Amino acid sequence: MQSQDVAPRPTSSASAPVVDVEQAEAALVEHYPRLVRLAYLVLPPGLGRNRRVLTAHALTQRALPRGRAAASVIPAQSTGRDGDPGYAFVRQHVLRTALEAGLPLRRRAWPKRSQLPPLLPQVWGLRLFPRSGGADELALDQRLSALSAAARAAYVLRGLERLPDSDVHHVLRTAGVADPDAALQEADGVPAQYPLLDSPEFDPCSLQARPTDLMRRRQHLKAALAAAAAVAVCGALFGLPGDGWGPDGAAAPPYAQNPAAQAALDPNRLLKVSPVAWRSAGRTDFSVWPARGDLTTDRALLRRALAVWARPGETVQVSATPGTPSGGPPGPPQLLYAGNVDTARVVIFHDGLRVARYAEPRDGTAGAALDFARADGASRIEASAVVLNRTDGNVRYLTAPWVRATAERDLLKPGSGAMDLPLADGVTAPLASPVTRTGACTSWNVLQLTDDSGTRLMTDLGELVPARLTTGRPGGTHDASGAEALRTWAPFGCSLGDLRGHGVRSVNAWQYAEQPLPDASGTAAWVCTRGETWRGGGERVLAQFHTPGGRYGAVAAKAENVAACGARDPHVLAGVLWKSEAGSWYLLAAGSRDTASISTTGAVARTARGNLLAAAAEQGAQTGLKGTLADGRTVKSLG
Repeated sequence: MQSQDVAPRPTSSASAPVVDVEQAEAALVEHYPRLVRLAYLVLPPGLGRNRRVLTAHALTQRALPRGRAAASVIPAQSTGRDGDPGYAFVRQHVLRTALEAGLPLRRRAWPKRSQLPPLLPQVWGLRLFPRSGGADELALDQRLSALSAAARAAYVLRGLERLPDSDVHHVLRTAGVADPDAALQEADGVPAQYPLLDSPEFDPCSLQARPTDLMRRRQHLKAALAAAAAVAVCGALFGLPGDGWGPDGAAAPPYAQNPAAQAALDPNRLLKVSPVAWRSAGRTDFSVWPARGDLTTDRALLRRALAVWARPGETVQVSATPGTPSGGPPGPPQLLYAGNVDTARVVIFHDGLRVARYAEPRDGTAGAALDFARADGASRIEASAVVLNRTDGNVRYLTAPWVRATAERDLLKPGSGAMDLPLADGVTAPLASPVTRTGACTSWNVLQLTDDSGTRLMTDLGELVPARLTTGRPGGTHDASGAEALRTWAPFGCSLGDLRGHGVRSVNAWQYAEQPLPDASGTAAWVCTRGETWRGGGERVLAQFHTPGGRYGAVAAKAENVAACGARDPHVLAGVLWKSEAGSWYLLAAGSRDTASISTTGAVARTARGNLLAAAAEQGAQTGLKGTLADGRTVKSLG
């Protein structure tokens, strides 16, 4: 991290608005969550997430002026905090102290207060850290950690505060950054994924708690009563050889000592299934996968992986799909893979409920990662592949032993065919992952698997277990592998990005209606895509509208946690404002085939018999939709 000189705080002047304690306190209380998030994002990642959380709160709580002070004038913004000198003053103080916290300690100079561990707040007996986000948030956090403190501040002011570059330059200069232009230029190297800054990954006010090292706390208590014992305990705890990594690698010290926990950490007790067990087993899922890879006998690696799973240290990047517990294994898990993959050593386990992936660099254990995904109740098809590694925008899969061939296919180009993907000991060659791509969506590469039962498509959605793609009416879906199914999916492949990181198990595309366009330019298709999750909740449904000749479908409506477009309620209704080639606007609506009539209210009042409606409308017209089914029940518009 580059060092920088911090300029003195601006003094009061007749031209600067005067901020007193009450005004600053009101701004701090009103905008406390945003100010703490700003401090957390700017603080150096090397502090560890627990200390970053406490330091962010400490810096924000110390931002009040001691008496009356002048706040620098910040140009008006487009948010509800516009023109509030109290907020401008508090934000400036938080930013300044967060930048100071990243400065290196100097010899013969007293450290600044922000460079020291916070005195308050303190939480005894617990480690606090924000909730884990998805793959996008993790990637953004890694990119931000590589920036200097000033560049991180520039990126956060752009994205979180929505300031233009001229205002960012002024705020950084006032906060003491020596070269704001260089900071802005360095921040340009990170993609502008500003909405991710509002995610739980970077929210130090919404926290998860884990116990600190319980055994160490007990030893410290004894040490306080007996100084001689304290010396022995401290020597045992901190006198680690080499670079400080013990035999457990990145794992924190143990907090449980019981036979079941110890058995789960013993690499000699790992379950290893016979390579031919799946041929005669009564069930074919992850439980019959054999152990593969060139490091299945590396006891040191397996011990580290199990120890980190049981108690991940503060430096371990942990992620879990929604609804997936991240605690240690209840007993000895099953080993699916252990080997060298690209530049990492990877270990994959299965404990009956979850698939767990541990990865560490080949040259050490710094930067270890631990990922979890639910996989309970997986069928033969859903247990066909897991993500082995992602690097340089590519993904490798470990496939099931019954998979005979793999291929790569662009979902947006159904007529381009599939490109063979070499398969060695169940590991595929790398293929481009759609979830790591930045910029416009011009392709969506999926994995095509072939076994004795047929061919199917799986897509990477940023999780360990890829999602299965299907087509057809709810209750009668089938794999999206035939020519007609591929043509159905082609305009809607990019909409899969809306399902990333949500624990999706399968996604179905159902063309529920076709509608002749009012200007006689052809027939439009109405397609409903529904993502089912492993946890049985959080389903996401999109109703999409596709016109002839259009490359992509348009999202007409979306909803979450609804039964519509699913096996329990195979009905859907949606509408869209459409502009013809002649420039006329129409309200178009369509329901599933058992819709007897559709009615509209609002700017357009119209009732049509059947499952289609087309009515002239004005641009921007606001309307409501209601459908009546053949059995007399009503159905509301999706979303």
